[in-house]
Amino acid sequence: MTAYKSVNPSTGETLQEFPTATDGEIRQAIDSAHAAFTHWRAEPVENRSKVLSRVAELYRERSDELAALIALEMGKPLREAKGEVALSANIYEYYATEGPGFMADEQLDPRGGGSAVVRTLPVGALLGIMPWNYPYYQVARFAAPNLMLGNTVLLKHANNCPQSALAMEQIFADAGVPSGAYTNIFATNEQAADIIADPRIQGVSLTGSERAGAAVAEVAGRNLKKYVLELGGSDPFIVLDSEDLDATVKAAVAGRMGNTGQACNAAKRFIVVEELYEEFVEKFTARMAAIEPGDPLQPETRFGPLSSQSAADGLLEQIRDAVERGATLRTGGGRIDRPGSYVQPTVLTDVTEDMRAFSEELFGPAAVIYKVANADEAVELANNSPFGLGGAVFSTDEGRALEVADRLETGMVWINGTSGTQEDLPFGGVKRSGVGRELARYGMAEFVNRKLIRIPKKR
Repeated sequence: MTAYKSVNPSTGETLQEFPTATDGEIRQAIDSAHAAFTHWRAEPVENRSKVLSRVAELYRERSDELAALIALEMGKPLREAKGEVALSANIYEYYATEGPGFMADEQLDPRGGGSAVVRTLPVGALLGIMPWNYPYYQVARFAAPNLMLGNTVLLKHANNCPQSALAMEQIFADAGVPSGAYTNIFATNEQAADIIADPRIQGVSLTGSERAGAAVAEVAGRNLKKYVLELGGSDPFIVLDSEDLDATVKAAVAGRMGNTGQACNAAKRFIVVEELYEEFVEKFTARMAAIEPGDPLQPETRFGPLSSQSAADGLLEQIRDAVERGATLRTGGGRIDRPGSYVQPTVLTDVTEDMRAFSEELFGPAAVIYKVANADEAVELANNSPFGLGGAVFSTDEGRALEVADRLETGMVWINGTSGTQEDLPFGGVKRSGVGRELARYGMAEFVNRKLIRIPKKR
C-alpha cells in the first residue's frame, strides 16, 4: 500500500506517489547506518565541518527548487519557503563553524590530584521522525548537530512531503556525506517502532503531535533509548500595555499567521488587559478578516492553504465546538470558497474551559483572545495549559515584562517580539510541549557520550 504521496493542498491534485519501504529495505538501512558510523566518527572533525559547509552551500544554490517543492507539497507560500531554506542553510553553516568548539575537551580539576577530562563523543546511529510543517528546517535542527558530532542518521519524514525528503537526501550525498551516514526511509509507524527497538539504534528525535510523541517515548523507554521530543504548543501572547496598539496588533497577527498558523511556537492565545481588550479585539479582527488567500506558488501570496484536507477538517471541528458551546465568532469560522484546503482566518472570544479550543492546540489560522484584569490574571491564564513551549509579553515597562516572563511555564519567552527561531538560540519546551532542546550548543548536547577519562595522582 502506498502511504507516501505528494498532494498539492491548494488544488487537491495528487502529484506523485511512493511505496513504503519493505522490511528488508529497512534492515538494510539500519545495517548501513551502523556500518557508516564506524567510518564517519573516525573522520577528522574538520572534514565533517567541510561537508556540512557544503550542505549549506547546496541549500542556497538550490533555494528556488527546494522552495517550490514545499509550496507544492504542503502549501507554504514561496516567500516563506525561501526563508525556510535560508534558515536551514544557516543551521548547517552554524554547526560547521561552531560545532568543533562545542566538541572540545573539558578539562577538570579533580579533588585528590591527578587529571581528568570529559570528551564529547558520538553515540551511533539515530532515528529522526520529522513533520511536514517545516520540512527542511526541522530536519536541519536534528541532522546538523548530530552529523557534526559523528552520529549517523536515519530519517523518516512526514508522508505528505516525500519529494522534499528525497531532495534533502540528494543534497547530503552531493555534499559528500558518505553512504549510510544519512538515509531517507519511507517507513511505516510500525517499522519506525522496530527501528527504535533495534539495539544498533542509539536514540530517536521526534517533532510532531503529542500522540506521536507519547508513542515514540513508550517504545524508546521500553528499549532504554534516549529521546528528544518537540511537540505541540499553545503559546500565550500577553499584552500588558502599549504605546502603539496598532504595532502590537500587527505583531500579534504576524505571530499567529506565519506558515498559515501551522507552527508549534506560533502565538495562539492572546491575553489582553481589560483596558485595551475591546480595541485590541477590534483591530486584530479587522486585520485577520482582511487577509486574502492565494496560490502558494505565486510570489505575492502571503496566506496559503492548510497542509491537507484532514488538517482543515480538524481545525473547523475545533472552531465549531467552541461556537456551539457559546464562544463568540468574530470573523471566519468556515472554508474559503475555492479549491484546496483553505480555511478562513478566524477569531474567537469568550472561550471557556469546557471548549476544545481552550486546552487544545489550534494548528491553523485561528486565534483566541482573552480578557484579564491584570498581570497576575494573565500569568494564571497563560499557565493554565497543558503546553509550555513559548510565549510573548508586550509592555512598555521592560522590567515588568521580564518579571511576567519569569513566571511563565514555558521553555522560551520573547519580550516585545513574537516567537521565532534562529540557529544560535535554544529551542524547546516543558510540560506536554516536549523533552530536550535543539539548536545552539544545546543541540549538540543530547545524543552524545560525555566520556570521562581519569588519570589518578601517582602515589
